[in-house]
Amino acid sequence: MKRKIGVLVSGRGSNLQAMIDACAVGELNAKITVVISDKPDAPALRRVEGTSTAAVVVERKSYQTAEEFDSAVASVLEEHGVEIVVLAGFMRVLGPGFIHRFRDRVINIHPSLLPSFPGLNAQRQALLHGVKITGCSVHLVNETLDGGPILAQTAVPVLPDDTEESLSARILKEEHKLLVKVLQEMCACAP
Repeated sequence: MKRKIGVLVSGRGSNLQAMIDACAVGELNAKITVVISDKPDAPALRRVEGTSTAAVVVERKSYQTAEEFDSAVASVLEEHGVEIVVLAGFMRVLGPGFIHRFRDRVINIHPSLLPSFPGLNAQRQALLHGVKITGCSVHLVNETLDGGPILAQTAVPVLPDDTEESLSARILKEEHKLLVKVLQEMCACAP
């Protein structure tokens, strides 16, 4: 049976596209049932137009508190029977109430070898620190920003002439592969 995945996005959605492509060719035994964005103009939402995947906008400004926003997002995921939640470029921190509702079922893709360079601008942080290797991590989400248990990582060399853009592009290619690989393993462990 296919696992039901919900994807939270804020931007372009290239990791979402990697998941869509993997599902389409049977590489990933899952169905993306809903994509939720906190931004109504997120290009990621266009990636599911004309498909059976629901595209839902839940804007933070529509709620008085972060907890109300988190609860609204969680309710949409539950309405769509989501078993695994993927944060794929979702630029909001989810609170403890959300994390507890989906305990050990929320994963995030991050563009660094955690625990190095958590938070925003990880590629810029890597360049500023002069590291020779960085990469990407998929981790379970807990109450600590980018601090949950690491599920998998891929190393990417930092080249002498790298810019933030060139390094980001190389890491992103690896993110696509790593995220699908972790989801394959999670779906294979279905109860």
